[in-house]
Amino acid sequence: MSMITAMRRGGRGYLLSAPALILFVSLLVLPLVLTLVLSFNVFDYDKGVKDGAYTLANYLAVVSDSYFYEIFFRTFWISALVTLLCVVIGVPEAYILSRMGTPWRSIFLILILTPLLISVVVRAFGWSLLLGADGLINQAIQALGGTPVKLLYTPFAVVLALVHVMLPFMIIPVWTSLQKLDPAAEQAALSLGASQARVMRSVVLPQVMPGVLSGTLIVFGLSASSFAIPGLLGGRRLKMVATVVYDQYLSELNWPMGAAIAVALLLINLLVMLSWNRMVEGRYKKTLGE
Repeated sequence: MSMITAMRRGGRGYLLSAPALILFVSLLVLPLVLTLVLSFNVFDYDKGVKDGAYTLANYLAVVSDSYFYEIFFRTFWISALVTLLCVVIGVPEAYILSRMGTPWRSIFLILILTPLLISVVVRAFGWSLLLGADGLINQAIQALGGTPVKLLYTPFAVVLALVHVMLPFMIIPVWTSLQKLDPAAEQAALSLGASQARVMRSVVLPQVMPGVLSGTLIVFGLSASSFAIPGLLGGRRLKMVATVVYDQYLSELNWPMGAAIAVALLLINLLVMLSWNRMVEGRYKKTLGE
């Protein structure tokens, strides 16, 4: 009788989760499957996408053309640099935020989250006004007697704007992890003669590692797939994977090639993120002595 009751409860649980599962399959799984199928379609510039004709040529072009190697390499080194800068800036900022008292903590938390309420496109245009040839930065350089510097349409502009956009996604997970840290643990370590550096390394850092891991995965994934910032601040010459996919879909009208590049980006992103997750988690468990 108890087994029947358990089965009924299990069936009721699946029934209650059915709307969420249907939504998940409809909005995520199905589009990914359709994109994967499209990436194998044959494309002809005269006739377009050929239904029922499939080929590996799109993927062979991605893995054999040095042009795509350059695009993917640029995308991932920029994403890695953005992630590193977000860690260097965001972790200390989250630590300071966690040690603030009221009302300053709430005020600074709102300041950190406010940029998320503004469109990425608007922020990109704001950076273009600052970094352009006639922007405020070059005007200030000229006013000081210097020569204008090319800042817009450079990797520097893309990295700077991406750090600005992605920084909240690093601060919030780390700050959330620090909320679980009891300040008394730090005080106890200091009272036992540990230096501040030792306390940070042995007490604080192990506690914030889950937040750092979450933040790095989010920042890297979003940076690698970013479109608006590279498109507006990188220009036509400084292409990243998302802008190449856009060009293939809307300029070349070669949807299968665009789908193949998008699938390749997804797979490489997953490989990098899973490898990073495994490495960081392994070191985290080793630090805790597990």
